[in-house]
Amino acid sequence: MRGTLLLAVFCGAALAGTAGARQRQETPPLLGAAPPRQETPVEPVDDGRIKSTSEANREGISGAMSAPLRDVNIVRTKIPRVLLEAMDDPYQRPARADCVSLIALVAPLDSALGEDIDRNPPVDGEDLMDRGRRAAGQAALGALASTAQDMIPMRGWVRKLTGAERHDRLVQSAITSGNVRRAYLKGLGEARGCNPPATPQHKPPAAPVVVDPGMPPPRDPYGPRKPRFPIVKEEAPTVPQGPRN
Repeated sequence: MRGTLLLAVFCGAALAGTAGARQRQETPPLLGAAPPRQETPVEPVDDGRIKSTSEANREGISGAMSAPLRDVNIVRTKIPRVLLEAMDDPYQRPARADCVSLIALVAPLDSALGEDIDRNPPVDGEDLMDRGRRAAGQAALGALASTAQDMIPMRGWVRKLTGAERHDRLVQSAITSGNVRRAYLKGLGEARGCNPPATPQHKPPAAPVVVDPGMPPPRDPYGPRKPRFPIVKEEAPTVPQGPRN
């Protein structure tokens, strides 16, 4: 009973905080007042792409605090129509397969799924410390979401009874189908020689090494190639010879 009351109080506070934040954002400034100062947002801006429950729980402080609302199926992830169509048949042949039509088909998938992995190459100069800080931030938000979810008694059964677990599986299936559909369309664009985003954005080739004709060729970084196992030459069979005259 105590856990149920705590959950009700928490859900009411979360909904009230969300409504209050929305009201503060929509309140117009007074006439003649100075424009509000633009501050750096603490939480990442929602880019509109679909997110699973685990991703939404790590999406800033509000995402972590609203994790119990997802468990009771009050807050649900809306699946875009383009992903619902991809779930029917990810490999459906498009009516027109020219480059312009493929770009028009890939664009809504990028909006629903976010940019593909070929559009976000690794950042130059990124070291282990940068990766560690990013992983630590995500782990902290995940721990905060887990703490909020612990307020729900028998959370596993609650997710089953409210339909939250079934909807989460539907979201995961929609994301997978959308990724398969986008890869299929980009494969068609690759076969037709289209330009990105109708085809994968390949990594540019490395610049050729310019060697002065008077200089020796550059040293092979791997060194001289040696066989992994010693090669034993087969000896020719000995032929018995007669006495020499």
